[in-house]
Amino acid sequence: MITIRIQDSKGIVESPNVVKGCWIDARNVTPEDLRILEKDYKIAPELLTDIMDQDEQARIEKEEEYTAIIVRLPVWDDTYEVAFLTLPLGIILFSDKIVTICQGSSGALSDLASNRLRGFSLSNKSAFVLNLLGRAAFAFLRALKELNKRTSAIQQELQRSIKNNELIQLLSIQKSLVYFTTSLTTNELLLEKLQKSPLLRFKEDEKDLLEDVLTENKQAIEMSKIHSSILTGTMDAFASVISNNLNIVMKRLTIVSIVLMIPTLITSFYGMNVDLPFQNSHIAVLAITALSLVAALAGAILLNTDRGRKPKSRKIALSYAHSLAVPKIGK
Repeated sequence: MITIRIQDSKGIVESPNVVKGCWIDARNVTPEDLRILEKDYKIAPELLTDIMDQDEQARIEKEEEYTAIIVRLPVWDDTYEVAFLTLPLGIILFSDKIVTICQGSSGALSDLASNRLRGFSLSNKSAFVLNLLGRAAFAFLRALKELNKRTSAIQQELQRSIKNNELIQLLSIQKSLVYFTTSLTTNELLLEKLQKSPLLRFKEDEKDLLEDVLTENKQAIEMSKIHSSILTGTMDAFASVISNNLNIVMKRLTIVSIVLMIPTLITSFYGMNVDLPFQNSHIAVLAITALSLVAALAGAILLNTDRGRKPKSRKIALSYAHSLAVPKIGK
């Protein structure tokens, strides 16, 4: 959808007509919108194709009629496998208007369109770019906080019972963090290039704003890396818990199998076609059953006794290792 926005005494408002100094805000663009942008606004189809490419990296380039800047923004879309992803945003600076193109809708664009930024003006194109990049960094930080909340909620669910659904959600969040880190890194390279590029000239106060935006972007990168490292450690820990639980289950099944094997061994002898003790006694069945139960009970007690001795030996081993590691006083 293409929306024309202008600035008046009330701030940023919508307008039915294209006027000088307006902002052409194109979000959730359709093929018809792309045709209008190409035909009416004289935007190169190659540039539109790059903006529609989800893997397009941030960059700046100069054409005859406009300057094009591509940045990456965080976008929430639950139709994808990964709910939080990043999409390219095209900022096209004409001499008399500004055009932004995005195949989704980001909170950074909504903040500018809803007058949430003080001192925002459409007349200064360089300030528009800096403000948009600043809101993009803020949107990344906001998305990281939301991902952190979701991670904490999923961890609480996993502490009750480990399920595949929660693990898949953690994997989805990890993918989002990877996308965030990559996009923020390309945005950082773009900001560093803007500091040296002659395509956009910044005033002294705008240079300070550019430094602030670069600082916020670096902060978002560090937070994204920290969250990614924590999530990786969390998933490794839960993987170890799952493996440990499986080992416990297999150990219990092994104990049960051994205990059941004892009466099976005893009764199998009396299934042979040879002379056996007590085979003519009227209490032979009861005696064999009692013997099997006693043998199985003895085996269960023996196995439990062995299991109870292991922690003691481990404790002794740890105490011995600690005594070797810690030097004694006076020596």
